Amino acid sequence: MRHRKTGEKTIGVIDIGSNSVRLVVYEELTRSLAPIFNEKVLCGLGRAVQTTGLLGESEVGKALVALRRFRTLCRVMKVGRVYAIATAACRDASNGPAFIAKAEQICGVEIDILSGAREAQLSALGVVSGVYKPDGIVGDLGGGSLELIDVRGYRVHSGVTLPLGGLALQDNAQKSIKKAERIVKATISKVAQLQGGEGRTFYAVGGTWRALARIHIIQSGYPLRVMHGYTLSAADALAFVRRLRRLVVAGTLADIETVAEARRPLLAYAALVLEYIIVTAKPDRIVFSTFGVREGMLFEMLPERVRQEDGLISTARMMNDLRARAPRHADDLIDWTDRFVKAVKLPETEEDRRLRHAACLLSDIGWRAHPDYRGDETLHVIANGNFGTTTHEARVFLALAVYFRYAGIGEKNQPRTGLRVLLTPPMVERARLIGQLLRVGHLISASHPGVLPATHFRNRKNKLILTFENRIGGLAGDRINSRFRQCLKLVGRTGAVEVV
Repeated sequence: MRHRKTGEKTIGVIDIGSNSVRLVVYEELTRSLAPIFNEKVLCGLGRAVQTTGLLGESEVGKALVALRRFRTLCRVMKVGRVYAIATAACRDASNGPAFIAKAEQICGVEIDILSGAREAQLSALGVVSGVYKPDGIVGDLGGGSLELIDVRGYRVHSGVTLPLGGLALQDNAQKSIKKAERIVKATISKVAQLQGGEGRTFYAVGGTWRALARIHIIQSGYPLRVMHGYTLSAADALAFVRRLRRLVVAGTLADIETVAEARRPLLAYAALVLEYIIVTAKPDRIVFSTFGVREGMLFEMLPERVRQEDGLISTARMMNDLRARAPRHADDLIDWTDRFVKAVKLPETEEDRRLRHAACLLSDIGWRAHPDYRGDETLHVIANGNFGTTTHEARVFLALAVYFRYAGIGEKNQPRTGLRVLLTPPMVERARLIGQLLRVGHLISASHPGVLPATHFRNRKNKLILTFENRIGGLAGDRINSRFRQCLKLVGRTGAVEVV
């Protein structure tokens, strides 16, 4: 496959899994990955590997057809660099090497057949890249295998691979759920990596587990349809997978049509594996991650200093650079709101500060929309954005803060969305405060850099005074004074605007 000229930054990953064959093309290799193309074909390469030791002929044929399309797509899209990986089915099947040889000839790139340990490591790195300060056990359930590995922050420990992927389990159990349960129970009980999971988080990676989460989102009426970061308590997850397994076996599961037809037979097996992981590891909660092996592989390629960056801030900065009128103004806002928080002695945790900074970076991304709809449009862009390193609650907080920045905080300006139910009342009030503070900052400067540094906060007795240096004194006015007083009211203060 031809590589693009120097400076053409797109990067593609061909992922030959035991169930699906996928091509994902990313805009460039950065801390904040932005997929610009994503296509998968459910080929079922690992459907009979456990019992026959072979990749099926029809499955191989389907995979090779998909790979030919992927190569052509990469050429049409002029993808700069292409990497290819293969997992459990290809490493376990006796005819795996022959298939890989044909696949390499088609793709024009070398295919890295990942060992189980390597696959576990990359899955964990994917979670590290997509979850803020992860702490728990990562489980990546594919078609052929289950990888389990402990992760704490940026530290990834040794992992284990087990033949409990959906297709492999179905094959070993001869499509009997009762036999599958005996296999899972006997296998999971021996896994040392799960012993350190009590009271921590279990990060569920893999398409079939995501399918389970999608069904839960629909059936529970959850207001946000973003998969990454979707969280269930362990008790809720356990009750759900047990109920789902019974319904799947009985053929009475509602909303199963939301799952790809080729995945539906695997739902009960995926539910079974998650059930015994919860029972054995005793985690506190289950977090579903769309970041896995592919993202982990690219994350590993980044320089150490880039890997250490906060993914949310990196994404917010990228969106600011792409969409804001004057990107440098966001840094003025960060400094200006820092000074406000210090002046009013506003209690603020590390996470509060992180979200406030992200809100500053996102506060001008909606300016091109019609003024009547800027709040609503930015709310949906942020709440449903394709990025990680944040919780659903944080997404909604940021979405509301920027909504209020555009729409105002009056009762008549409340967003027409059910997302507020994901936040506590104090979080909604904080979003209103940040939104109003951003309204003041943007009004003062007309969203232009270099202006806010010439304004200062002064405590005078019980009042907070916003002072303008004389050189920009003409920018002060009644409208700014009114918005500033509204902002102070939210923190129980009074104040005024002055020119010095």
